[in-house]
Amino acid sequence: METRLLQILVCPSCKGPLRHDRGHDELVCGAEHLAYPIQDGVPILLPQQARSLQAEPDTPA
Repeated sequence: METRLLQILVCPSCKGPLRHDRGHDELVCGAEHLAYPIQDGVPILLPQQARSLQAEPDTPA
């Protein structure tokens, strides 16, 4: 992901900055705790496609 592109892309939910997580190939919004996937070099900035970074509550066994 080009640095220039990262400077103009923002989170579609809060309009805050995104950072590139190279390990997961995602754009991460720290404020909303969402990770937007990058597919074939194209960021998918749709909230319904984002992965939540919030810890899932433990379910009783």
